[in-house]
Amino acid sequence: MTLDTLLLYLAASLVLAITPGPTMLLALSNGIAGGMRAAVWGIVGASVGAAILVAIVALGLGSLLAASEWLFNALRAAGVAYLVWLGIKMWRSQPVDIGAALATSSSDGRSGRIAFLRSLTVALSNPKTLLFFAAFLPQFIDTGSPQGPQYLVLGAIFIGIDTCIMLGYAAAGTQAVRWLSRRSLRMLNRGCAAGMWLLAATLALWRRPGV
Repeated sequence: MTLDTLLLYLAASLVLAITPGPTMLLALSNGIAGGMRAAVWGIVGASVGAAILVAIVALGLGSLLAASEWLFNALRAAGVAYLVWLGIKMWRSQPVDIGAALATSSSDGRSGRIAFLRSLTVALSNPKTLLFFAAFLPQFIDTGSPQGPQYLVLGAIFIGIDTCIMLGYAAAGTQAVRWLSRRSLRMLNRGCAAGMWLLAATLALWRRPGV
């Protein structure tokens, strides 16, 4: 990969990463409701999900989803349902209590596992993301060279940028807990819930190009 191609990929990945999506809203909401530790576990889950999607594309399985209308619609229906459910959970969730910052380790572990699984599920249940990776990543692959290492590098770069952006969202959520009233935090959480429902509606109405 030439330096010009790499710089173009970095710029494109940054633009894509800063665009708000389900995992970004989850990072913000986790920071509000569970603190930075839960948010970090959620970010790890989202990053693992992205790595799995990149691996699927590298193995050529992304074309299977693009070719199968039934598989695409089944995955999309699951993604929509999960985003709606997450929106309901966010709407009902309560902001973290600063006075309870020294929570027990078992509670921290449980909230971390929940955040990890939620973000992982969101990352894997959105067919738009997989189709996007299948269309985006090959544009930067040199077919005359071994493709496995190239996908590894491109995936690592994208996930690294995406992780940094999610950490920013999570930090914003934890700082909001310090400066905003509980009523304001509850409204912010409900704003995240509304965002999830909007993304669910967008996914439900989205049609693949050429369909």
